[in-house]
Amino acid sequence: MMFFRAKNFHSLFKHRQPPFQGAVASAKNLRMTREVHVIGAGMAGLSAAIQLSLMGEKVTVYEAAPYAGGRCRSYYDRELDCRIDNGNHMVFSGNVAVQDYLFLSRAAESMRSPPEAMFPFMDVSTGERWTVRINSGLPPWWIFSRGRRVPGTGPADYLSALCVLMAGKKETVAKCLAKDSVIYQRFWEPLSVAALNTEPESASASILAGIMKQSFLSGGGACKPMIPLTGLSESFVMPCLNVLRQYGTEVKFGHRLRAISADNLTVKKLVFSEKTIELGPEDWVVLAVPAWVAADLVPGLIAPNDFRSIINIHYRVEAPGNLTGFTGLCGGVAEWVFVKPGVVSITVSAGERYEETENRNWVIYAWKDTAKLFDLDPAKVPPWRVVQEKRATFACTPDQVARRPRAWTGWGNLSLAGDWTDTGLPSCIEGAIRSGIKAAQMAVRWKK
Repeated sequence: MMFFRAKNFHSLFKHRQPPFQGAVASAKNLRMTREVHVIGAGMAGLSAAIQLSLMGEKVTVYEAAPYAGGRCRSYYDRELDCRIDNGNHMVFSGNVAVQDYLFLSRAAESMRSPPEAMFPFMDVSTGERWTVRINSGLPPWWIFSRGRRVPGTGPADYLSALCVLMAGKKETVAKCLAKDSVIYQRFWEPLSVAALNTEPESASASILAGIMKQSFLSGGGACKPMIPLTGLSESFVMPCLNVLRQYGTEVKFGHRLRAISADNLTVKKLVFSEKTIELGPEDWVVLAVPAWVAADLVPGLIAPNDFRSIINIHYRVEAPGNLTGFTGLCGGVAEWVFVKPGVVSITVSAGERYEETENRNWVIYAWKDTAKLFDLDPAKVPPWRVVQEKRATFACTPDQVARRPRAWTGWGNLSLAGDWTDTGLPSCIEGAIRSGIKAAQMAVRWKK
C-alpha cells in the first residue's frame, strides 16, 4: 500500500470518466476483513477516512454532532436569511495536503484564488491602503519594489524573517522581532495573530517559521490565498462525504464515544452512548476528536490544555461594487474582512486579548472598522450574527506546542488525528488534514 500525492492521482485517473468510477469498483474488491473505526468527522477525521477508503480499507466514521466538518462548515442562518460559514478560513496554494484532499474529494474547482499572490490591507487608524504582491518566482524580488511591499518598510526590514526562521523552540514571535517597527505592526503582528490565533508576546516563533517555509519563502506560487467559491461545507465537507458514500464508507452521526476499553495498550471495545462495539484482532481506531476529549479517553495522554477563541461576525449587507475576496485590517478590532454576495464577515483572532464584552459591543466595534473600509455609515449597523468558538484552537505557545502528541500513541491499534497533534503547523485546516493522513498511514503501516 502507498499514498499518492495529487499529481499522481491526476496521472492515474485522467483518462477515466467520470473520475474514480473504475477505482470505486477496484477498492470494493480489495476490502479486507478488518475495519478501521474513525472517531470524529471533522477535517482530521474526514482526511483519514478518505485516504483509507481510497486504499480499499473498510471504514466507518462516528460523529457526535449531527453534522460533519467540525469548525469548518457552513449552515443556513434563519435570522440573516442566508447561508454563512461557521468561521472564516483561508488557505495557501502551497498547502499540499489541502490540495490533495480537495482533489481526492473532487472539489478542487470549488476554490478560487487571484492570479497572483495578493494581500490587500488597510490601516484603520489612518485610512491608508496598500496591497502586498509577492512575485511568482522563488527569489523574493518583490521586497525591492515599493509598490509591492508594505508601505514604510525597506528591503532590509524583511531580513527580520531570518530571526523567526532561526528561533528556538522556546522563543516567542515578539521576542524575535522589534515590536516598534513598521513591519512588525503591519506584517508580522497581523500574520502571527491570524495564523497562530495567539498573541505575539506568547506565540511560538518556530511554528510561525513552519508557516513561512511553505508559503512566503516558497515564492508567490505557494502563497496564493484560496477561498471557497460558495462555502466551507461545499468545498471541504459535502464533496468528501459524497466520495465516502460511493466507496461504501458509512458516516454515523449522533454517535458520541463515551469510553475506550483497552487491554495491554490495545483497544478492545468502543463504548458509545447507545451501543458498544467489539474490535476484531486486526481492527484499527483513528481517534480524531478535540484535544480535551482525547485526553479524557486515552489514559496518560499529554495534550494541549490551554485554548484561544476566535470571534466571527457576519453582516447581512452587500459590499459596494459587488466586491468579493478579503482584506486585512491593521489598527482596529476587525482583522480580516471576507466578502461574499450579500454577506460581509469579519474575524477577530485570540479574543482573550480584549476585555470580555457583550456580542452587541463586538458588533459595533467591528462594524466601525468594516464601514471605514467600504465607506459606509458606521452608525447604520446591518443585521448581524456573532459566532464565537471559545476553544477554537490550542494556544500556540512554546509550552503548549511541547504538549502536542504524535499520531503514534504506542498503542497497538490506535492513532491520533487532529490539528492539535504534532503537525508542525498551528491549528488550521492544513494541519488537520495532515494529521488525518499521518493517522491513516499508521493504520496501514501496522496492518498484520
